[in-house]
Amino acid sequence: MTHFFKDKLGEGGYGSVFKGQLPNGGAMVAVKILNENKGNGDDFINEMASISKTFHVNLVTYLGYCVDGGRRALIYEFMPRGSLEKYIYFNKSVQEQSRLGLTVLYNIAIGLQYLHGGCPTRIIHLDIKPSNILVGHDYIPKISDFGLAKLCAASKSTVSLEGTRGTPGYMAPELQSGGVSRKADVYSYGKMLLEMAGGRKIFDVETEIYYPPWIYDRLVSNENLELYGITTPEEEQTARKMIVVGLWCVQTDPAVRPQMSEVVQMLKGSLETLPIPSRPASI
Repeated sequence: MTHFFKDKLGEGGYGSVFKGQLPNGGAMVAVKILNENKGNGDDFINEMASISKTFHVNLVTYLGYCVDGGRRALIYEFMPRGSLEKYIYFNKSVQEQSRLGLTVLYNIAIGLQYLHGGCPTRIIHLDIKPSNILVGHDYIPKISDFGLAKLCAASKSTVSLEGTRGTPGYMAPELQSGGVSRKADVYSYGKMLLEMAGGRKIFDVETEIYYPPWIYDRLVSNENLELYGITTPEEEQTARKMIVVGLWCVQTDPAVRPQMSEVVQMLKGSLETLPIPSRPASI
């Protein structure tokens, strides 16, 4: 299926992903091989349990699994354009960035809204970031990599965690405490939204600028936002709306952050109706 694992698509803490093809000239697929030295198989069971309960246009489609001794693999649809990470930073073409703008972020929000309340069992993803958003031929984004996800019963507002989960830079601050809600995904989504609006990473190693408070100060003082790839007043208005919504999402207190259903409505609405939230905490 994977032609001896020759075409590697990516790698993460829980395994590597290879390009493959179903037998007899079938469809192209992505095969995630989980690391044998990571845990006792809980990551495999966790991801399979999470993704197998879902079906949505903005979630990567799970096709099946394979177990051979200690080796475990998950089979997903193949996303030919790779991850969102390839498109959102300033050194990429303006054409690609404009194509992957507000519509893409809106669709990702719709996918998260489904995970948090629309699927049979609520799911908290816990690792939302650009590299875990895959892009298809038609530029429809799909949330992927459910290895860290937690199932959350409808009767519960929070779930307990053993150990820290997520990616530094996108992790909600409450993940350090061991109990989280769906608002942790809102926080990560907000970080990604801010990156996409500004065309820059949340933390610039060279300048040591932490983007959320930096862009907040410029927004409230009406300074130049230094947005990359913005060529028209309409595009600037859209970017400003993305920034305001993103700043709401990255509030330190989870209770202040909007639900994903509210984020969807904020993205659909006009900039004039959005109040500016409190200044986010510095790094």
